[in-house]
Amino acid sequence: MSTTAANALTARWASTLDGEQTVLSGAGVYPLLALLAPYAAGPARDELLAVAPDPARFDLDRSPTTRLALATWARRDLRLTDRWLREVPAAMRGELTGDEAQDQRALDEWAATHTDGLVPRMPVPVTPDTAMVLASALSLLTEWAEPFRDARCEPADGPWRGRRLAGLGRLSHDLDALRVADTAAGPLSLLTVRGTEDVDVVLALGAPGRTAAEVLPAAIGGLGAPAALPAAAGPGVTEQVVDAYDDRPELYVSTVGFTVTADHDLLKRPATFGLATATGDGDHFPGIARLLSVSQARQSATATFSATGFRAAVVTALSTRAGSAPPRLTARRRRVRLDVDRPFGFLAVHRFTGLVLLAGWVTDPTVRA
Repeated sequence: MSTTAANALTARWASTLDGEQTVLSGAGVYPLLALLAPYAAGPARDELLAVAPDPARFDLDRSPTTRLALATWARRDLRLTDRWLREVPAAMRGELTGDEAQDQRALDEWAATHTDGLVPRMPVPVTPDTAMVLASALSLLTEWAEPFRDARCEPADGPWRGRRLAGLGRLSHDLDALRVADTAAGPLSLLTVRGTEDVDVVLALGAPGRTAAEVLPAAIGGLGAPAALPAAAGPGVTEQVVDAYDDRPELYVSTVGFTVTADHDLLKRPATFGLATATGDGDHFPGIARLLSVSQARQSATATFSATGFRAAVVTALSTRAGSAPPRLTARRRRVRLDVDRPFGFLAVHRFTGLVLLAGWVTDPTVRA
């Protein structure tokens, strides 16, 4: 179920995209939302569970290509609940010292370490208000089962006309790698580029004029479905009969290599991630600590498609701030007042033994020794 929910999050997020080049990962966000949801309360809990209804169980522990790491850091003076300390493994819990520069270095080092340097910095900065940071790092590296041939090209027409591109070409007999799906965005050509281990990359091509917000959700919805239309109906697909030594069909793929990087502020669309209520002041996560609210939510991602394989890394981070609330007036009380407005003495006493550790006298409290 968590895979289905994470895919739905990615599709919903993709449906909000504009026409700019980008890369994003709902799978990088989902584990953080799933981690927060059980410790939330009220509307914040309802919104998070609507997006992340199940714990993040992606079965990646034994993957030879993909790594997913999770970690949390809490400020030293944040009073965490016994439940949080009991249920969240100690290996996932770190500490924020209060020294912003030192804490930022530690978080950046974690991001770089868990992405092999592809994402060198934590997406969220440490600020004086940062009470807690939760982060995920997702990285993958795979080689193609059938590499492409490097074929530099200069398109004569189309949107890339006049540009020298890293053209990639490949000839195979695997026609099943190409499917044409009939979707709400019209016919989509879906090419599966198989990796040598457990990761494949699907290239999705829609009709001219179709946008990322249309094609990507439709392609996600079409994953695993059989071809709904003949190959000739696919955008970018042509067929011809050629002379050959045998009658085995061939599939020739011409594409381009790419490297895409992106930084996302998830709070520009908080409802997409179930964070609309959690960003406002209030006691949204009583299962973690009192009066926490989400102050930042960001993702940094990079992906490279080359002749030999695919490499990508994503770091997603949420930070919280701790609010304060006035004490409730629930009873009447007697108040006794003492004004220390002349020279006074003081003692520092060890509570359990009564040992006086320090003794002193103050004559001018405006003077600091």
